[in-house]
Amino acid sequence: MSESLKIAVKNLDVFYGKKQALFDVNLNIFANEVTSLIGPSGCGKSTLIKCFNRMNDLVEICKYNGQVLIDGENINDASTDPVSLRTRVGMVFQKPNPFPKSVYENIAYGPKLHGMYKNKDDLDEIVVSSLQKAGLFNEVKDRLFEPGTGLSGGQQQRLCIARALAVNPEIILMDEPCSALDPIATAKIEELIEELKEKYTIVIVTHSMQQAARVSNRTAYMHMGELVETGLTKNIFSNPEHAKTQDYITGRIG
Repeated sequence: MSESLKIAVKNLDVFYGKKQALFDVNLNIFANEVTSLIGPSGCGKSTLIKCFNRMNDLVEICKYNGQVLIDGENINDASTDPVSLRTRVGMVFQKPNPFPKSVYENIAYGPKLHGMYKNKDDLDEIVVSSLQKAGLFNEVKDRLFEPGTGLSGGQQQRLCIARALAVNPEIILMDEPCSALDPIATAKIEELIEELKEKYTIVIVTHSMQQAARVSNRTAYMHMGELVETGLTKNIFSNPEHAKTQDYITGRIG
């Protein structure tokens, strides 16, 4: 496993108005690994990953203290442009959310927006390679100009992953990417995650401990806005240090 630090969270507190959602979170996430965030609903997992691409900036009442460093740079610094940050840190949501456009235009959208291509051939190449990386090209190559919303749920989710890959990110955040999918589609996404970590750093929020055990190198357990424990996935599941983690994994809380 790589030991190259990609994201460092330091003493992070997050507030929505008067309600505190995260309490003094410290977490290291390493490059070219899959890190799972697990814990009961409402424990702060989604809030935490939204700090990695400043999606919380879009919530007016959200305030935070502490630091999130990517490659050693504080992303909450006034000099950081959130739009370019979000090209570096892609996001895939719980429900597949393709744009109401063709498969091709879903993928081309980001590169067009950010001026990331030279000509039509270049854009075609980005679209094809993004779909190939997401393991979708062979299934949609004859349907590139049909609506992305016409694909199956699992295909739509891979389309959203391809869309995230099209702007050449370094980090991919996945907020329960399989919760709306059937087991076969879930297995495809999990295989894809395994392949993608060769090139990307992946952080996945999951309700499924089985999924965390299958796909992740490291796991962080959260409870009531606090990070209780983090470590190698095999250690967290076989020999957790904290009673709260043990209780969650054995089904006593959750």
